[in-house]
Amino acid sequence: MIEHLLLFFALLAIIIALVMVSNRLKIAYPALLVLGGLAISFVPNLPSIKIDPELIFIIFLPPLIYETAWANSLKELFKWRRMISSFAFIVIFISAATVAVIANLVVPGFSLALGFMLGGIVSPPDAVSTATILKFVKAPRRISAILEGESFLNDASLLIIFRFATIAVTTGQFIWYEAAVSFVWMVVGGVLAGFLVAFAAYFLHKILPTDENSDTIMTITTPYIMYILAEELGASGVLAVVCGGLYLSTKKNEIFTALTRIHAVPVGATSSFC
Repeated sequence: MIEHLLLFFALLAIIIALVMVSNRLKIAYPALLVLGGLAISFVPNLPSIKIDPELIFIIFLPPLIYETAWANSLKELFKWRRMISSFAFIVIFISAATVAVIANLVVPGFSLALGFMLGGIVSPPDAVSTATILKFVKAPRRISAILEGESFLNDASLLIIFRFATIAVTTGQFIWYEAAVSFVWMVVGGVLAGFLVAFAAYFLHKILPTDENSDTIMTITTPYIMYILAEELGASGVLAVVCGGLYLSTKKNEIFTALTRIHAVPVGATSSFC
């Protein structure tokens, strides 16, 4: 236990040092953190830490996505909805298919189904990393809105490709209409779950006699409820958090006082960084 705690604090110190170096070099710190993590993986005799991947998703993904969605403009994303949708769905499917075909041709014994599994993993960009890197790049607002919006929505594409590629590998069957229905539900169900929880959170913030501390705690727990509800319904938890976060960001001046915003924003930013 003590060994793991020492490793945790050592990794935290390395992360802080890498962030300071990236700030001095004026580069996006996620890129430097990836290189640092790769270098650490080559260090021999490090303690082995095993964490359930599903637990990682539930603990870390909702607040990260929520904070990023909160910082985006719903109006801007809606303005470029057609281009965002084409990148998030059509381009992701084309990219996954390209990876599948190339892997099938190059790697002996690598089937198309396995190739689609690989394509589903490597094709979509990460929403949080995209938003973080764009903070360091002087890209036009239009480009930033399209890239961030696409990175939010491609989760549905990734999951549907990976899910049915896995079914095809394990059973040898692929039923296209079931895949289409599942894809639609992941998108629609995720959006509905996110808005449902967001509406409930909006009214609770409005009617309850909360202060800045209770508002902050409610804000921290809201994305977890969105994510878990959508996942339990078989929909996209990421889309739920994105849609709910975007809606509540448009209502923040109605439900939060200035003191609450001053209190909650640094908490969210620090939590996302950690």
